[in-house]
Amino acid sequence: MRRSFFAWLAAALLVVVPAASSAQQASPDEETPAKPAKKARKARQPAQQPQLDEEDQLSPRQLDQRPPARSGKRAEPAAAPEPGAEDGPAARAKGAEGARTIACSGVFAKDSSHLKLATRFDSRNITFTEVDGPEGSKLMASVLFPNDAKRRLEVLWQNEASRTDTHLIVINGQSTWSAPKGLRLGMPLAAVEKLNGKPFKMSGFDQPNGGSAIDWQGGALDKLPGGCHVGVRLAPDAKATEAARNDAAGQEFASNDAKMRAVRPIIAEIIVGY
Repeated sequence: MRRSFFAWLAAALLVVVPAASSAQQASPDEETPAKPAKKARKARQPAQQPQLDEEDQLSPRQLDQRPPARSGKRAEPAAAPEPGAEDGPAARAKGAEGARTIACSGVFAKDSSHLKLATRFDSRNITFTEVDGPEGSKLMASVLFPNDAKRRLEVLWQNEASRTDTHLIVINGQSTWSAPKGLRLGMPLAAVEKLNGKPFKMSGFDQPNGGSAIDWQGGALDKLPGGCHVGVRLAPDAKATEAARNDAAGQEFASNDAKMRAVRPIIAEIIVGY
């Protein structure tokens, strides 16, 4: 039986996350745009990632703007593509915001670190601090753009002392980061099901981790390149009636169940994990 995210996270943290790091804290939280490099950095090739046990279904608990050309005779050089983030005509067509997409490679690969993130995004735009964990707990994480709700991203490490080896990447709140396959906050249930290519199993909304995908049923979201897994937690529409919410309570539902569809849930949190 596939485990819920909270149970998986609690067990994993007991094994892989040591006591809080005494390592040097990152630079001040205030965001300062990184200076463009003179030459585009070469994308780093991701290390071969070990595959997780197929029974360990991840199910969660959690942009960079391209600088406009300056007026004048010469335009500023374009920023280098982010290693580990998708780019191209489709991404650029989204407009000036250019929401970043997490890929299981580059600076978000299994072998990444706080230092690699600081090098890519500028040390002034990252801090190592406490973030919310399950059941009111606090966990230590590297937080990108901590003062910008739309660009905020939390990264937890297998080796907390050295801040190395990616454990979890959490997208929540108002973040506009996208996960593999195009998952993003606010996406409706039907769209998630379409990305998966088939219905999936999810927990009822009365559960501690209610509304989470607990089994992708072998769909497109079940296995991802780079050895990572992705999980989502959905929340009912604020206008859903109490009766509809009660009907969506219980141990487990299929995503295409009429009772689940009746509350019109949307993605409230995304976690990418190794």
